[in-house]
Amino acid sequence: MDLFYREMGSGEPIVILHGLYGASDNWMSIGRELSKQNRVILVDQRNHGRSPHSTVHTYDLMVSDLHRLFEKLSLQNAVILGHSMGGKTASLFAYQYPQLLKGLVIADIIPFGLDKQLGQDIEQINVHKQIFSGLLSLDIKSVSNRDDLDSALSVSVPNKMVRQFLLKNVKREDDGSFGWMLNVEALSQNLESLILPSLPFDVEHQISVKTQFIKGEKSPYISAEGIARIGSYFSNYRVDVISNAGHWLHAENPRDFLSVLYEFLNSLNG
Repeated sequence: MDLFYREMGSGEPIVILHGLYGASDNWMSIGRELSKQNRVILVDQRNHGRSPHSTVHTYDLMVSDLHRLFEKLSLQNAVILGHSMGGKTASLFAYQYPQLLKGLVIADIIPFGLDKQLGQDIEQINVHKQIFSGLLSLDIKSVSNRDDLDSALSVSVPNKMVRQFLLKNVKREDDGSFGWMLNVEALSQNLESLILPSLPFDVEHQISVKTQFIKGEKSPYISAEGIARIGSYFSNYRVDVISNAGHWLHAENPRDFLSVLYEFLNSLNG
């Protein structure tokens, strides 16, 4: 699949992959800052943003999409920064194509399985099922303004910040009605595979690409058990924690996020 992407700046490439429900424009402020020193490519993954829709949505396919983009743009010696679902895609890409990468940044996600993870996975699936239930039940074309959309969605998604994030995926169609940029139905149908780890349980080799894990201090997505197991999958890594931030750490504390990110990027040139 040919993915939509935005490009800015020049220099060594940094490819940014958003998370579930996200899009490239969620990372524009971070991208603009990084573009002062680097060539930045912000990607819409399949079924998100302006990229094409498909009935299937797996990490293998997202890696294939990304590899196609790398070939199209002749990317070498790149850094991939992936958040949440994007971090899982980035990890599997690094496992399959380490020769194309200089560095890997995984923002607030563990891409491999954990012994105690089943209960957490079920809890995550139930949370996302409730969100998708709300999105699918919304008669989006009959709503005339965004305030009414927000009000209708509040029944199933009471958190206003989450609703505002979801409603960034609403667009105006040619006939003036609202529509989703997200492929809501396909993502809902593929939800369980998205919650599962992207890396094989029994990896044939460790990921040798120099890697930074960035955890939001208030986020449950990277647990102590997860940190303890990183060395089984990654041979060269560091872990940084962003204070006063949850899962959307790049938006909640962008200053500290950029600070630790620049530290890592500078270490790649040391």
